Amino acid sequence: MKLKRLSFFMFVTLLVFISVFPVYANDFEKHGTYYEIFVRSFYDSDGDGIGDLKGIIEKLDYLNDGDPETIADLGVNGIWLMPIFKSPSYHGYDVTDYYKINPDYGTLEDFHKLVEAAHQRGIKVIIDLPINHTSERHPWFLKASRDKNSEYRDYYVWAGPDTDTKETKLDGGRVWHYSPTGMYYGYFWSGMPDLNYNNPEVQEKVIGIAKYWLKQGVDGFRLDGAMHIFPPAQYDKNFTWWEKFRQEIEEVKPVYLVGEVWDISETVAPYFKYGFDSTFNFKLAEAVIATAKAGFPFGFNKKAKHIYGVYDREVGFGNYIDAPFLTNHDQNRILDQLGQDRNKARVAASIYLTLPGNPFIYYGEEIGMRGQGPHEVIREPFQWYNGSGEGETYWEPAMYNDGFTSVEQEEKNLDSLLNHYRRLIHFRNENPVFYTGKIEIINGGLNVVAFRRYNDKRDLYVYHNLVNRPVKIKVASGNWTLLFNSGDKEITPVEDNNKLMYTIPAYTTIVLEKE
Repeated sequence: MKLKRLSFFMFVTLLVFISVFPVYANDFEKHGTYYEIFVRSFYDSDGDGIGDLKGIIEKLDYLNDGDPETIADLGVNGIWLMPIFKSPSYHGYDVTDYYKINPDYGTLEDFHKLVEAAHQRGIKVIIDLPINHTSERHPWFLKASRDKNSEYRDYYVWAGPDTDTKETKLDGGRVWHYSPTGMYYGYFWSGMPDLNYNNPEVQEKVIGIAKYWLKQGVDGFRLDGAMHIFPPAQYDKNFTWWEKFRQEIEEVKPVYLVGEVWDISETVAPYFKYGFDSTFNFKLAEAVIATAKAGFPFGFNKKAKHIYGVYDREVGFGNYIDAPFLTNHDQNRILDQLGQDRNKARVAASIYLTLPGNPFIYYGEEIGMRGQGPHEVIREPFQWYNGSGEGETYWEPAMYNDGFTSVEQEEKNLDSLLNHYRRLIHFRNENPVFYTGKIEIINGGLNVVAFRRYNDKRDLYVYHNLVNRPVKIKVASGNWTLLFNSGDKEITPVEDNNKLMYTIPAYTTIVLEKE
């Protein structure tokens, strides 16, 4: 049975003002809110303890039931599947066959059914494509590393007589590794040797892989290690490659590309001009988390102004789609970074889900899952139930989340973190200015993050109270509509010296529209 909209103050009244945002895979609208899924941890359809593609199909209605008139779902418009290819590791970033589905996850037929079911609900499907490197067990590398005369030898990067094989990354890690026939380059680790993109044959092989998956129905790719396709000394070649990659794969159909470029905004910006629709905004994520933790807006304000200023200057407004997020599969989970304070987690979610672009939610973030330290515990089984239950995975013991939180528990509380995410995402979908509109950082006071979100038709003012007490904000007198109130307390403005004053309860977000 579908649940109708939750009756929080002013939430129902926003229906008068909504403009439904048509985010459907079939007409290829690139804007939307995405949900990152580690398939192994999400939902198990066959009882082997490992999440799989059929399991995602079973739980698609949790993500988006296809009915915009309900918010019993999250309302996301896209899913990003972490690597689904054949691989010897649990995480799958070391691929041994780019054309085969990991047998733990199912079959190609299962994948086709998942794409079809997702598209029926208006959910786009993008997949992780780790093409900077392969597995050391990939047939190409096995042959290349055993025989210097192999036809695949030049698929990888090998040390020459003048190579500095003691070269390290910024973190001190080695990038040159031993094999029986010489030292090879592997930026991330020895088990993932880098491909040699100076070899045109490698480029054509990788483009062929991407085209294949577009023909299987995917709508785009999350591109791992996008700034590390070429070694640092050949950095500018990355741009030429990605531009070519996009041009050639779009011979199949339009595509959405989001890249992992973990660096400062000046380094990130050029990637928008050379192939990418989006890149993950790591530096802004750090600022959002720090601001939610500290209760002061100044770090966020400064960082946001700088980043958006760089992007607008270097790329041009409207020529990029930012990808705000909080954390992903490589980082300590947001709840642990915020000292397990769920109120601060609500504020952090409110901030990034009202920023421009395509937000990306890491699975379990919306129910307050924990995890810090080794990657395995950051990627623990998704918690559907207070205890164990049908479909819950157990490939990895839940060190942090067993009995800590669950969908079952969150759904019992209308004001839970999960329902907070649901209301925010649906509100965002109903107001496309949040995806495509401009942003202006404004002064909201000592403990408030505030900004305008506007275009030529709408002018919204967003205020996030960062602290555990009410705060007052003032706006110019005139006609204002309270579009959104994340809390459960009614908010009524009062006149104050020719201005309107709103008292915002603790850890609450409001959105006002100026008429």
